[in-house]
Amino acid sequence: MDLLEYQGKQLFARHGVPVPAGKPARTVEEAVAAANEIGYPCVVKAQVQIGGRGKAGGIKIAQDEAEARAHSEAILGMDIRGLTVHELWIEGASEIAAEYYASVIFDRSAKAPLVMLSTKGGMDIEQVADEDPGAIARLHVDPLVGFQSFHGRRLCFEAGVADDVVRGVGAMLAQLYDVFIAEDATLVEVNPLIVTPERQVKALDAKVTLDEN
Repeated sequence: MDLLEYQGKQLFARHGVPVPAGKPARTVEEAVAAANEIGYPCVVKAQVQIGGRGKAGGIKIAQDEAEARAHSEAILGMDIRGLTVHELWIEGASEIAAEYYASVIFDRSAKAPLVMLSTKGGMDIEQVADEDPGAIARLHVDPLVGFQSFHGRRLCFEAGVADDVVRGVGAMLAQLYDVFIAEDATLVEVNPLIVTPERQVKALDAKVTLDEN
């Protein structure tokens, strides 16, 4: 089962993963009320299980109530690559100093979880893999041992993460691995994982696939 972004973020929050404050909305009025509660600037995000929402106009920043209303009206009902937008996620806008990519997937060939990290966040990871495969650090985790702090440091070093956020990024990877194991996931992906100007690490997106089998 593929979760929507906001469902993934709610799942992350339950496991202690830092995410921006946000609220879901199914109508324009709900979206405006959520924006007023969260405060401005905020981001109005289409909730569909597909990438490329931003390029399609499904992610907009609202500076005030009028913009929140206009963006919500425009995005609800929008068609994004064949999918109709029925839900929105209203989120506080984040200041971004750096964008990373992080994921945990089940590698069936290795029969083990695979953790990946790259400093080229915000891009299509397949494009990064094609153009610069060395930009993605990879690590298989022994399920009996689990994800350890030295795993996080190794991935950060190999990916070229800034020294002052190695601890924060490593902790985030450990939390994402916890989500992966606890929730019977086959995929947990954050793109982008952001570093704020205050050097805090947050999950700005969430892509989660669960498999109860």
